[in-house]
Amino acid sequence: MRAFIFPGQGSQQVGMGRAIADGSAAARAVFEEVDDALDQHLFRLMTDGPADELQLTANAQPAIMANAIATLRVLESDGGIRLADKAAFVAGHSLGEYSALCAAGAIDLPTTARLLRLRGEAMQAAVPVGEGAMAAVLGADVEVAQRLAAAAAEGEVCTVANDNDPTQVVISGHKGAIDRAIGLAKEMGAKRAIALPVSAPFHCPLMQPAADAMQAALAEARMQAPLVPVFANVTAAAVADPDEIRRLLVEQVTGRVRWRESVIAMRAAGVAQFVELGGKVLGPMVKRIDGDAEVSSIVTMDDAEALAKTL
Repeated sequence: MRAFIFPGQGSQQVGMGRAIADGSAAARAVFEEVDDALDQHLFRLMTDGPADELQLTANAQPAIMANAIATLRVLESDGGIRLADKAAFVAGHSLGEYSALCAAGAIDLPTTARLLRLRGEAMQAAVPVGEGAMAAVLGADVEVAQRLAAAAAEGEVCTVANDNDPTQVVISGHKGAIDRAIGLAKEMGAKRAIALPVSAPFHCPLMQPAADAMQAALAEARMQAPLVPVFANVTAAAVADPDEIRRLLVEQVTGRVRWRESVIAMRAAGVAQFVELGGKVLGPMVKRIDGDAEVSSIVTMDDAEALAKTL
Protein backbone atom coordinates (compact mmCIF):
# COMPACT_ATOMS: atom_id res chain seq x y z
CA MET A 1 0.00 0.00 0.00
CA ARG A 2 1.24 3.49 -0.89
CA ALA A 3 0.69 7.10 0.23
CA PHE A 4 1.55 10.24 -1.73
CA ILE A 5 2.82 12.98 0.58
CA PHE A 6 3.35 16.70 0.02
CA PRO A 7 5.89 19.06 1.67
CA GLY A 8 5.18 22.26 3.58
CA GLN A 9 6.77 25.67 3.93
CA GLY A 10 10.55 25.71 4.02
CA SER A 11 10.95 23.57 0.89
CA GLN A 12 10.85 26.62 -1.41
CA GLN A 13 13.99 27.77 -3.21
CA VAL A 14 14.78 29.86 -6.25
CA GLY A 15 14.92 27.62 -9.31
CA MET A 16 12.13 25.33 -8.15
CA GLY A 17 10.00 23.95 -10.95
CA ARG A 18 12.28 25.02 -13.79
CA ALA A 19 13.57 21.55 -14.69
CA ILE A 20 10.22 19.80 -14.77
CA ALA A 21 8.66 22.72 -16.67
CA ASP A 22 11.42 22.43 -19.27
CA GLY A 23 10.77 18.72 -19.59
CA SER A 24 6.99 18.47 -19.44
CA ALA A 25 4.11 20.33 -21.05
CA ALA A 26 1.84 19.03 -18.28
CA ALA A 27 4.02 20.71 -15.66
CA ARG A 28 4.08 23.97 -17.62
CA ALA A 29 0.30 23.91 -17.78
CA VAL A 30 0.10 23.73 -13.97
CA PHE A 31 2.35 26.75 -13.50
CA GLU A 32 0.41 28.72 -16.11
CA GLU A 33 -2.92 27.87 -14.46
CA VAL A 34 -1.64 28.99 -11.05
CA ASP A 35 -0.28 32.22 -12.53
CA ASP A 36 -3.68 32.92 -14.10
CA ALA A 37 -5.54 32.11 -10.87
CA LEU A 38 -3.39 34.52 -8.86
CA ASP A 39 -2.99 37.12 -11.62
CA GLN A 40 0.74 37.01 -10.87
CA HIS A 41 3.94 35.79 -12.51
CA LEU A 42 4.51 33.35 -9.64
CA PHE A 43 6.39 30.84 -11.79
CA ARG A 44 8.88 33.51 -12.85
CA LEU A 45 9.39 34.34 -9.17
CA MET A 46 9.93 30.64 -8.43
CA THR A 47 12.55 30.20 -11.12
CA ASP A 48 14.32 33.55 -11.06
CA GLY A 49 13.66 35.04 -7.62
CA PRO A 50 14.42 37.29 -5.86
CA ALA A 51 14.71 34.89 -2.93
CA ASP A 52 13.40 37.31 -0.33
CA GLU A 53 10.18 37.77 -2.30
CA LEU A 54 9.74 34.03 -2.79
CA GLN A 55 10.21 33.51 0.96
CA LEU A 56 7.17 35.68 1.73
CA THR A 57 4.51 33.37 3.13
CA ALA A 58 1.86 34.52 0.65
CA ASN A 59 4.17 33.54 -2.24
CA ALA A 60 5.88 30.50 -0.75
CA GLN A 61 2.66 28.64 0.04
CA PRO A 62 1.12 28.62 -3.47
CA ALA A 63 4.58 28.13 -5.01
CA ILE A 64 5.25 24.96 -3.03
CA MET A 65 1.81 23.65 -3.89
CA ALA A 66 2.23 24.44 -7.60
CA ASN A 67 5.60 22.67 -7.69
CA ALA A 68 4.16 19.57 -6.01
CA ILE A 69 1.11 19.38 -8.28
CA ALA A 70 3.28 19.94 -11.36
CA THR A 71 5.43 17.01 -10.25
CA LEU A 72 2.31 14.87 -9.85
CA ARG A 73 1.10 15.89 -13.31
CA VAL A 74 4.39 14.69 -14.76
CA LEU A 75 3.75 11.28 -13.24
CA GLU A 76 0.16 11.26 -14.45
CA SER A 77 0.69 12.62 -17.96
CA ASP A 78 4.17 11.45 -18.88
CA GLY A 79 4.25 8.33 -16.72
CA GLY A 80 0.69 7.16 -17.27
CA ILE A 81 0.03 7.04 -13.52
CA ARG A 82 -3.38 7.67 -11.97
CA LEU A 83 -3.23 8.70 -8.31
CA ALA A 84 -6.40 6.83 -7.33
CA ASP A 85 -4.94 3.61 -8.76
CA LYS A 86 -1.52 3.92 -7.13
CA ALA A 87 -2.16 5.56 -3.75
CA ALA A 88 -4.39 4.47 -0.88
CA PHE A 89 -4.00 7.79 0.96
CA VAL A 90 -2.60 11.29 0.59
CA ALA A 91 -1.18 13.55 3.29
CA GLY A 92 0.71 16.81 3.50
CA HIS A 93 2.64 18.82 6.06
CA SER A 94 0.78 22.04 6.96
CA LEU A 95 0.14 23.81 3.63
CA GLY A 96 0.99 20.46 2.02
CA GLU A 97 -2.43 19.25 3.16
CA TYR A 98 -3.92 21.61 0.57
CA SER A 99 -1.59 20.14 -2.07
CA ALA A 100 -2.74 16.66 -1.04
CA LEU A 101 -6.39 17.65 -1.36
CA CYS A 102 -5.77 19.20 -4.77
CA ALA A 103 -3.87 16.09 -5.90
CA ALA A 104 -6.78 13.91 -4.82
CA GLY A 105 -9.31 16.04 -6.68
CA ALA A 106 -11.08 17.49 -3.63
CA ILE A 107 -10.20 21.10 -4.55
CA ASP A 108 -9.41 22.31 -8.07
CA LEU A 109 -6.03 23.87 -8.80
CA PRO A 110 -7.09 27.55 -9.15
CA THR A 111 -9.12 27.39 -5.93
CA THR A 112 -6.21 25.76 -4.08
CA ALA A 113 -3.85 28.49 -5.26
CA ARG A 114 -6.22 31.25 -4.17
CA LEU A 115 -6.87 29.61 -0.79
CA LEU A 116 -3.15 29.33 -0.13
CA ARG A 117 -2.53 32.94 -1.15
CA LEU A 118 -5.22 34.02 1.34
CA ARG A 119 -3.88 31.64 3.99
CA GLY A 120 -0.38 33.06 3.63
CA GLU A 121 -1.59 36.64 3.80
CA ALA A 122 -3.86 35.95 6.78
CA MET A 123 -1.16 34.10 8.73
CA GLN A 124 1.30 36.92 8.12
CA ALA A 125 -1.22 39.56 9.20
CA ALA A 126 -2.40 37.71 12.33
CA VAL A 127 0.54 38.75 14.52
CA PRO A 128 2.62 41.94 14.20
CA VAL A 129 6.17 41.27 13.00
CA GLY A 130 8.48 40.77 15.95
CA GLU A 131 5.83 39.69 18.44
CA GLY A 132 5.88 35.99 17.57
CA ALA A 133 8.54 33.37 16.90
CA MET A 134 9.15 29.67 16.34
CA ALA A 135 12.00 27.37 17.33
CA ALA A 136 13.05 23.84 16.45
CA VAL A 137 13.68 21.68 19.49
CA LEU A 138 16.31 19.14 18.45
CA GLY A 139 17.21 15.85 20.06
CA ALA A 140 13.89 15.76 21.88
CA ASP A 141 10.53 14.07 21.50
CA VAL A 142 7.14 15.72 21.80
CA GLU A 143 6.86 15.05 25.55
CA VAL A 144 10.13 16.89 26.24
CA ALA A 145 9.05 19.74 23.94
CA GLN A 146 5.70 20.04 25.72
CA ARG A 147 7.40 20.30 29.12
CA LEU A 148 9.82 22.88 27.72
CA ALA A 149 6.99 24.96 26.25
CA ALA A 150 5.06 24.87 29.51
CA ALA A 151 8.10 25.93 31.51
CA ALA A 152 8.91 28.81 29.17
CA ALA A 153 5.39 30.19 28.74
CA GLU A 154 5.15 32.29 31.93
CA GLY A 155 1.68 33.47 30.97
CA GLU A 156 2.46 33.88 27.26
CA VAL A 157 1.63 31.53 24.39
CA CYS A 158 4.22 28.79 23.91
CA THR A 159 3.06 25.50 22.46
CA VAL A 160 4.06 22.59 20.24
CA ALA A 161 3.35 23.53 16.62
CA ASN A 162 4.86 20.62 14.63
CA ASP A 163 5.51 17.12 15.93
CA ASN A 164 7.72 16.23 12.98
CA ASP A 165 9.62 13.11 14.03
CA PRO A 166 11.14 11.59 17.19
CA THR A 167 14.13 13.96 17.06
CA GLN A 168 12.55 17.24 15.90
CA VAL A 169 9.65 19.17 17.36
CA VAL A 170 8.81 22.81 16.58
CA ILE A 171 7.38 25.19 19.17
CA SER A 172 5.56 28.44 18.47
CA GLY A 173 4.24 31.46 20.35
CA HIS A 174 5.19 34.84 21.74
CA LYS A 175 8.80 35.79 21.04
CA GLY A 176 9.66 36.23 24.71
CA ALA A 177 8.44 32.74 25.53
CA ILE A 178 10.28 31.19 22.58
CA ASP A 179 13.48 32.99 23.62
CA ARG A 180 13.08 31.56 27.13
CA ALA A 181 12.51 28.09 25.71
CA ILE A 182 15.72 28.30 23.69
CA GLY A 183 17.60 29.18 26.87
CA LEU A 184 15.99 26.33 28.85
CA ALA A 185 16.27 23.64 26.17
CA LYS A 186 19.32 21.75 27.41
CA GLU A 187 18.20 21.99 31.02
CA MET A 188 14.86 20.44 30.06
CA GLY A 189 16.44 17.49 28.25
CA ALA A 190 16.75 18.61 24.63
CA LYS A 191 20.01 18.66 22.70
CA ARG A 192 19.34 22.29 21.77
CA ALA A 193 16.71 24.64 20.39
CA ILE A 194 17.26 27.04 17.54
CA ALA A 195 15.15 29.96 16.37
CA LEU A 196 13.58 29.48 12.94
CA PRO A 197 13.73 32.20 10.26
CA VAL A 198 9.96 32.63 10.00
CA SER A 199 7.90 35.79 9.88
CA ALA A 200 5.04 34.64 12.10
CA PRO A 201 4.28 32.07 14.85
CA PHE A 202 2.41 29.44 12.85
CA HIS A 203 0.21 26.68 14.31
CA CYS A 204 -0.44 28.27 17.69
CA PRO A 205 -3.41 30.14 19.24
CA LEU A 206 -1.98 33.49 18.09
CA MET A 207 -3.09 32.50 14.59
CA GLN A 208 -6.81 32.68 15.45
CA PRO A 209 -7.44 35.70 13.17
CA ALA A 210 -6.06 33.66 10.27
CA ALA A 211 -8.24 30.70 11.25
CA ASP A 212 -11.30 32.99 11.14
CA ALA A 213 -10.31 34.20 7.67
CA MET A 214 -9.86 30.64 6.43
CA GLN A 215 -13.18 29.54 7.92
CA ALA A 216 -14.95 32.19 5.84
CA ALA A 217 -13.00 31.34 2.68
CA LEU A 218 -13.38 27.58 3.01
CA ALA A 219 -17.13 27.92 3.59
CA GLU A 220 -17.37 29.46 0.12
CA ALA A 221 -14.85 27.19 -1.61
CA ARG A 222 -16.10 24.40 -3.82
CA MET A 223 -14.96 21.04 -2.45
CA GLN A 224 -15.79 17.43 -3.16
CA ALA A 225 -14.79 14.14 -1.62
CA PRO A 226 -11.16 13.26 -2.45
CA LEU A 227 -10.42 10.31 -4.71
CA VAL A 228 -8.59 8.75 -1.76
CA PRO A 229 -8.79 9.72 1.93
CA VAL A 230 -6.44 12.39 3.28
CA PHE A 231 -4.72 12.06 6.65
CA ALA A 232 -5.50 15.34 8.42
CA ASN A 233 -2.71 17.15 10.28
CA VAL A 234 -4.71 17.94 13.42
CA THR A 235 -6.16 14.46 13.96
CA ALA A 236 -3.58 12.16 12.32
CA ALA A 237 -6.59 10.26 10.97
CA ALA A 238 -8.06 9.67 7.51
CA VAL A 239 -10.95 11.87 6.40
CA ALA A 240 -12.96 12.06 3.18
CA ASP A 241 -16.09 14.08 4.02
CA PRO A 242 -15.83 17.62 2.55
CA ASP A 243 -17.48 19.34 5.53
CA GLU A 244 -15.14 17.56 7.93
CA ILE A 245 -12.16 18.47 5.75
CA ARG A 246 -13.17 22.14 5.87
CA ARG A 247 -13.47 22.05 9.66
CA LEU A 248 -10.09 20.39 10.10
CA LEU A 249 -8.36 22.83 7.74
CA VAL A 250 -9.61 25.68 9.92
CA GLU A 251 -8.40 23.92 13.07
CA GLN A 252 -5.04 23.31 11.39
CA VAL A 253 -4.22 27.05 11.34
CA THR A 254 -3.97 27.19 15.14
CA GLY A 255 -3.50 23.47 15.81
CA ARG A 256 -0.59 21.09 15.94
CA VAL A 257 0.78 19.42 12.81
CA ARG A 258 0.79 15.79 13.99
CA TRP A 259 3.12 14.52 11.28
CA ARG A 260 4.83 11.82 13.36
CA GLU A 261 1.48 10.45 14.46
CA SER A 262 0.15 10.64 10.89
CA VAL A 263 3.01 8.52 9.56
CA ILE A 264 2.52 5.98 12.36
CA ALA A 265 -1.21 5.86 11.59
CA MET A 266 -0.61 5.41 7.87
CA ARG A 267 1.82 2.59 8.58
CA ALA A 268 -0.78 0.97 10.85
CA ALA A 269 -3.30 1.29 8.01
CA GLY A 270 -0.98 -0.73 5.79
CA VAL A 271 1.09 1.91 3.99
CA ALA A 272 4.52 0.51 3.12
CA GLN A 273 5.72 3.14 0.62
CA PHE A 274 5.66 6.93 0.92
CA VAL A 275 6.14 8.99 -2.25
CA GLU A 276 7.02 12.64 -1.59
CA LEU A 277 6.17 14.91 -4.49
CA GLY A 278 8.01 18.19 -5.05
CA GLY A 279 10.53 18.01 -2.23
CA LYS A 280 12.97 16.01 -0.17
CA VAL A 281 11.88 17.15 3.29
CA LEU A 282 9.27 14.67 4.44
CA GLY A 283 11.05 11.53 3.25
CA PRO A 284 13.85 11.79 5.82
CA MET A 285 11.27 12.47 8.53
CA VAL A 286 9.37 9.33 7.57
CA LYS A 287 12.56 7.27 7.82
CA ARG A 288 13.30 8.68 11.28
CA ILE A 289 9.77 7.78 12.35
CA ASP A 290 9.88 4.26 10.91
CA GLY A 291 13.13 2.97 9.44
CA ASP A 292 11.33 0.09 7.73
CA ALA A 293 9.17 2.38 5.59
CA GLU A 294 10.07 2.69 1.91
CA VAL A 295 10.51 6.31 0.81
CA SER A 296 10.82 7.98 -2.60
CA SER A 297 11.29 11.71 -3.15
CA ILE A 298 10.27 12.98 -6.61
CA VAL A 299 11.80 16.32 -7.63
CA THR A 300 13.29 15.91 -11.12
CA MET A 301 12.12 14.42 -14.39
CA ASP A 302 14.56 11.56 -13.85
CA ASP A 303 12.99 10.89 -10.42
CA ALA A 304 9.52 10.80 -11.96
CA GLU A 305 10.56 8.52 -14.81
CA ALA A 306 12.29 6.12 -12.42
CA LEU A 307 9.30 5.97 -10.10
CA ALA A 308 6.82 5.49 -12.95
CA LYS A 309 8.66 2.33 -13.98
CA THR A 310 8.16 0.81 -10.53
CA LEU A 311 4.51 1.68 -9.90
